[in-house]
Amino acid sequence: MRHNQQAPNYESFDEMIEQNLAGFGRLQWIQAILVSLALFFDAQQTFISIFTDAVPTWHCKNILDHDHDTSCSSSSDICNLSNTSWSWDGSFDSTIVSEWGLECATSIIIGLPSSSFFMGCLLGGFAFSTLGDSWLGRKNLLFFSCLAMSIFALSSLLSTNIWAYSFLRFACGVFRSSIMTTALVLLMEMVGKRWRGQVGLIPFLFFTLGLLSLPAIAYANKGSSWRVIYVWTSIPAIAYCILGYFFISESPRWLFLQGREIEAMAVLKKFGPVNIADDINYSFLSDNITLQKEVNKLDPYASIKELFQKRWALRRLLVAMAVGFGVGMVYYGMLLGVGNLGFDTYLSLTLNGLLDFPANFLTFFLIERCKRTSSILTFAIASGVCSIICGLVSEHKGIQFGLELLAFFSSCTAFNLVLIYVTELFPTSVRNSATSMVRQALISGAVFSPLLISAGRNNEFLCYGVFGLVILCCGLFVTCLPETRGMGMFDTLDEQECQDNGMGIVS
Repeated sequence: MRHNQQAPNYESFDEMIEQNLAGFGRLQWIQAILVSLALFFDAQQTFISIFTDAVPTWHCKNILDHDHDTSCSSSSDICNLSNTSWSWDGSFDSTIVSEWGLECATSIIIGLPSSSFFMGCLLGGFAFSTLGDSWLGRKNLLFFSCLAMSIFALSSLLSTNIWAYSFLRFACGVFRSSIMTTALVLLMEMVGKRWRGQVGLIPFLFFTLGLLSLPAIAYANKGSSWRVIYVWTSIPAIAYCILGYFFISESPRWLFLQGREIEAMAVLKKFGPVNIADDINYSFLSDNITLQKEVNKLDPYASIKELFQKRWALRRLLVAMAVGFGVGMVYYGMLLGVGNLGFDTYLSLTLNGLLDFPANFLTFFLIERCKRTSSILTFAIASGVCSIICGLVSEHKGIQFGLELLAFFSSCTAFNLVLIYVTELFPTSVRNSATSMVRQALISGAVFSPLLISAGRNNEFLCYGVFGLVILCCGLFVTCLPETRGMGMFDTLDEQECQDNGMGIVS
């Protein structure tokens, strides 16, 4: 009987996690799927502008029309033609460009909603990153962010001009910023180190499914208003947030650091073996962990202050952010710039999205068998070389498209590896904050991507060539970071520092 069991003595909470969550059972699979669904809706809002903000195709009016302009041809500059000589191929409200007459607006104005979204991601990431480590927690931050993002996305239906629409996209980006990192951290803290790499891939698979759902939704509503796409993507997300909240558990590691040991043990009993003792001996609690509990209660931004106070942690964070910046620029830039390739947008985005699947499975293989640092470096170099060549062969569209796919595939694999690697690089007390900061670096690359994509319409090397140079330079920084494969996860920065000092990593 359970009440007759002798309470086990653990040397650390990590040891208790490893012993009681060594496997990966049915309930943990359900938890992983429910948490990862947030990434499905996150991907939709991240790349929805590819269709809603696109410049639609147009045609010259029939020559029999009395107001036909004989100078109109498919090669004409639409801005030099009279409004009566041409018309859009679809409905006037198929995109924001056709509805609000932005066809002759500057590239900055047309790209404003997309840039506003990623600027919002940057601001939101810095504002909300530490809340997942402090009083709000992983679960609450995940669902609050997803719900707020979806509500602002639905509110985009009310936009009457580019300025109101850009503001709502900005607000959507602010709340969307923490979804991926919080979901990833929550799942990684629910399993032992044996399953961390595999579980870390599940959110990326759902992100890919969300990306692939966009061309299908857009194509099914081809000819309809751009507002219909927002309806199809935001209402299911709101329903998910309301219903899914009651079926997902909080991270036991976070609960433990907040001094909520009973709740943490309840989660371990839910997902672990049925014979966990009720009277766990907490003698393994160190002074550092006890102090961490009190600090978190008093200061919700204590974790970010910790990162900046420890020189080795700050140095490690800045190097990881540099790597993330280069990877993010290529990953988001390739997807947002599919319209520059001269191929059908639906097909181009679908093919790029499908490459996420082999990239995810390759990541699974690499996480199991290869070092994190060398894997990231290899794919950063591969992506950079392909991107540079892609910018030099613009006259050979078939070859260019193939190189673009290879560059995106490599950046996607590096993207997955970077986020999984960062969750292992920092302890529980600052893990969500550190991962969010690196995530913001990935988004920073996306902020600059629309400008380079716009410049690349006239000179494609300014787009793909710059992408390649940036990821090559930034990828080299990963050689300055320690390897984490097979390492345990620590709870505080002091524990991490002691371990690293013992291994000769931190000076």
